[in-house]
Order: sequence, then structure tokens, then C-alpha cells
Amino acid sequence: QVDVAAMVQLFGYVDVTDTGFIVAVLSIAFNPFFWNVVARWEHKTRALSQTFGSPRAACYCLGAVILLLNCVRSHCFTEAMKSQPKLEGWDCHWTYYSGLAISAVGTLFVTSSFLALGFTGTFLGDYFGILMEEKVTSFPFSILDNPMYWGSTAIYLGWSLMHASPAGLLLTAVVAISYTIAVLYEGPFTEEIYRRKQKGVKSK
Repeated sequence: QVDVAAMVQLFGYVDVTDTGFIVAVLSIAFNPFFWNVVARWEHKTRALSQTFGSPRAACYCLGAVILLLNCVRSHCFTEAMKSQPKLEGWDCHWTYYSGLAISAVGTLFVTSSFLALGFTGTFLGDYFGILMEEKVTSFPFSILDNPMYWGSTAIYLGWSLMHASPAGLLLTAVVAISYTIAVLYEGPFTEEIYRRKQKGVKSK
């Protein structure tokens, strides 16, 4: 059972009205909203592919923008942690190295996901018509759905523990919620793209 009193005490350290904290929340929420809106717009209109001359070039440009936005998000996350108090009981070697281990596992999931999917597979290539031949089932997809998202969440969790930051833990929860919403939004649409591909192959 969750100790409600402990939770209240923990988040009593967080000033949710702090400008840096609000900016971090907005940057976290904006990223998946941005890439989903742009990717669906591209899927519907092919406007980016026409502008950049090919679907692959357009996908690489969107991927570069997403990476830049992720850097901005990480910066805002870190600055929000720095501007708020640490939890003194967690400011110790045990918590630091636990966070480091969690971040390492998250980095493993993110890196191995990227290597398994490739650049276009990672950055919404299927919305550009760049479809994979078959579903990726190798590690880390063999043990976890959406390992890129949950690996990223683990990195933020570990980073928060390393800084003994209640604000970081709350922002990590925002990351997890934003990715959960993104999965619910992206999953059925992506499945429909590949369903249409299969239907097209069978009709030939």
C-alpha cells in the first residue's frame, strides 16, 4: 500500500508554481503532442515529403527536430530540479548509485531500441510511408513493449534519484503519463498503417 503521508511529505518539497517547473512540464507534454500532430499531418497530406523532396529526407528532418526538442526537455527537466530542494534523506551514495543503475538500464533500452529500429523506424518513418518489412521482436522488444519510451522514463527516474530530487520524481511521473497517452494514441494508428499494407500485398 502507498503511504499517503509519505507521498504528501515528499511532494511538499515541490513548488509546482515555480516557473522552471511549469516550463519543464510544458516541454514534457509538448514533445509527444508535436511529433504525433506533425506525423499524422504528413501521413494525410505528404506535405513534408513534397517540401524536402523525398519521404526519407523529410523523416530525417523531423527526427532532427525531435532530438533537438528532447535536448530542450532534458535541459528544462534538469534546471527545474536544480531550482528546487533536495530530499536530505536521499542525498547519499546508496540513492545516487541506485539512480545511476536505473539510468544505465534506461540507456540500454533506448540505445538497443534505436539499433533495432534504425533512424526511420525510431522517428515515425511509417507515417512517411517508410514501412518495415516485419515487426521487430528482437531485444529489447522481446521483453518490453515500447522500450524506447520506458527506457527514456527510466533515465529521468534515475537522474532524479541521483539528484535526490522530489521535483524530478514528479516530473518523471509527468513523462510516464505523457508517454502512456502517446502509446494509446499511436498504437492503433500504426497498426492500421500496417494492416493496410498487408491488405495491399494480399490484393496484388
